[in-house]
Amino acid sequence: MSRNLLPKHVAAVVKYQKDPRRALDIFNSVKKEDGYKHNLLTYKCMIEKLGYHGEFEAMEGVLADMRMNIDNTLLEGVYIFTVKNYGRKGKIQEAVNLFERMDFYNCEPSVQSYNAIMNILVQYGYFNQAHKVYMRMIDKGIAPDVYTFTIRMKSFCRTRRPHAAQRLLNNMPTQGCELNAVAYCTVIGGFYEENFRVEAFKLFDEMLTVGISPKVATFNKLIHILCKKGDVQESERLFNKVFKRAVFPNLFTFNIFIQGLCSKGMLNEAAKMLDSVTKEGLTTDVVTYNTLICGLCKNFKVVEAESYLHRMVNKGFEPDTFTYNTIIDGYCKMGLVQNAEKILNDAIFKGFMPDEFTYCSLIYGFCHDADLDRALSLLEEVKVKGSMPSIILYNTLIKGLSQQGLILQALDLMSEMTKNGCRPDIWTYNMVINGLCKMGCVSDANNLMNDAMAKGFVPDIFTFNTLINGYCKQSKIRSAIEIVNTMWDHDVAPDTITYNTVLNGLCKTGKSDDVMETLKAMTEKGFIPNVITYNIIIESLCKARNLVGALEMLVEMENKGLTPDIVSFGTLIHGLCENRELDGAYQLFRRTENQYNFCHTTSTYNIMINAFSEKLKVDIAEVLFSEMGENGCSPDNYTYRCMIDGFCRTGNVDSAHKFLLDKIEKFVPSLTTFGRVLNVLCVKHRVHEAVGIIRLMVQKGIVPDSVNTIFEADKKEVAAPKIVVEDLLKKGHITYYAYELLYDGIRDKKLMKKKLPENFSSVSRKGSV
Repeated sequence: MSRNLLPKHVAAVVKYQKDPRRALDIFNSVKKEDGYKHNLLTYKCMIEKLGYHGEFEAMEGVLADMRMNIDNTLLEGVYIFTVKNYGRKGKIQEAVNLFERMDFYNCEPSVQSYNAIMNILVQYGYFNQAHKVYMRMIDKGIAPDVYTFTIRMKSFCRTRRPHAAQRLLNNMPTQGCELNAVAYCTVIGGFYEENFRVEAFKLFDEMLTVGISPKVATFNKLIHILCKKGDVQESERLFNKVFKRAVFPNLFTFNIFIQGLCSKGMLNEAAKMLDSVTKEGLTTDVVTYNTLICGLCKNFKVVEAESYLHRMVNKGFEPDTFTYNTIIDGYCKMGLVQNAEKILNDAIFKGFMPDEFTYCSLIYGFCHDADLDRALSLLEEVKVKGSMPSIILYNTLIKGLSQQGLILQALDLMSEMTKNGCRPDIWTYNMVINGLCKMGCVSDANNLMNDAMAKGFVPDIFTFNTLINGYCKQSKIRSAIEIVNTMWDHDVAPDTITYNTVLNGLCKTGKSDDVMETLKAMTEKGFIPNVITYNIIIESLCKARNLVGALEMLVEMENKGLTPDIVSFGTLIHGLCENRELDGAYQLFRRTENQYNFCHTTSTYNIMINAFSEKLKVDIAEVLFSEMGENGCSPDNYTYRCMIDGFCRTGNVDSAHKFLLDKIEKFVPSLTTFGRVLNVLCVKHRVHEAVGIIRLMVQKGIVPDSVNTIFEADKKEVAAPKIVVEDLLKKGHITYYAYELLYDGIRDKKLMKKKLPENFSSVSRKGSV
């Protein structure tokens, strides 16, 4: 080696060497050269290289060597970088330990060192520890700088206290710190995170007014917060303001906007945003396309996503693992596994290597299609390629087998896992336990849980909730409560789902007193009821005809700061209607609209329309039916059935007949509904119209299967109406009186020659009541 070897040469080699271990070998080998000695620069480059690649053990060795050969008072920069590397890899304790040892190694930490460790602690949620570090810094007489205050403000925002962060921002000038865009945007982002949009925008406006414009990187972090929350419109509003101040977007800005638009389901706008990138003088990259492809797949637009895959290839970009896996996963979730396999084969031809995510997606797809042989063959394919299937891969397949009821195969696969050195986890057991419970084999599921515990596995909240739900569905409430009691023995606290499942089980068994007693016992153990809990209680009280108690629960919800939802009101309205309290139900129905500003669902309208139709108050039912369309709530088959039944009950034959003909374009009535209209028409001796309905049923194919066995058109035309009438009588949909009139009417050639009403010719088959 040349005698002219200098530290700067070694530093350059270390810096540009990609392999950290190879760089370390070079670093160590040059120490043996005569006359050569490492300096601060070479140590710093080597430590940074090892730290960046996570080679911390080797890094600590170089650090120890450096301390013996370099003046320790000069090493703060190296320590700061090392602390940051520990933090970047999530090694918080190691970062703290190094910071704490700086004094011991005769390197007094400055404000920069304190900032580095405080930022890591805040980043990982150790807010109290960060505050203690700050107080120690103040006690040592070290003055905070703008970065210190920014980290403190970030801590306040992360703990949902943006107003405290704003006060600190306002006090910064009095502490001798000049405000900057990062400090402002930290607080603005905190306000947006907590939905204080007015305060956030006002502060953003203030920042621009005082002449502070964020750099594009800082601005990107701010709009990323908004786009994650789906508030793309507000992001655009901020962008328009900074754009006027010469803050120009970069590619990352567009990627953020595309991600935000996709999360809101605004896929056309996201696609247009991708096209606008080139208009701004920027060049799209693989990340840009991947962002749009991911958004399309999440919104089940996988075919469109595939078109962008081909487009990016045509543009000269090479799809990466994320691109292929996203589209393969999208097709598998849609049940289009053949499309996924086609993409995979094309990708492999182009050099793509399937990874664990690829196989998991395909296994999920095959299991979803019940093609379990193909799913199992994929597992074998992984083994043949020399890879050891991971716990995630096994769990995906076990979940598929369990969902298809193939519990024995799932258990065999669990045994195979263990033999192959892949130990099952509690989620493996949870999959099989869930499958057993869905099959109704709850006792077997309980035994499997006990077997898991015997092998050292600790059940989690999902395990217990699955078993509790299984027992409740079988009305074995005592067994469910026993499971709840055993949870405490395993240090698993019941959650809201646990308690609500038990209460719902009691409600279904009609034991309202037990529901209230259980609720009281659970509340004493610290359970805080939520809206779902109250909905269960309200349903239970309505079933017990305790309407006063149910209405009191509604008031109690509001007193405890909970907002009743549409289910709360729907349950109460249904309870009032079932107990013939129509006036109370109607008042609550209107109160829900006016006081709570809720839009009723089709289900709630159906409850009211059915109740008024049964009470023969069809005029009110008609008003409600009209309101549905005005409020953008589409009637369904049950709505039409209730209306027609109401008209039939009140003897309003014209309305029943006209309603059937007018609305038949949107649905196909059930035989029961046809029968009721036919009966009332026959009672009124309007046989020709009744026969017209029979002919319409034949025309639209609403006939017994036996009609379709008649292949000769002439015979079918004559026989089909008679078969329909006989079938209606046989199934009890028409009276014998109506049957005789209809049968004679069908044979009457004069009636047969009558034309169908114009409505008949335009109807089309849509649905069924």
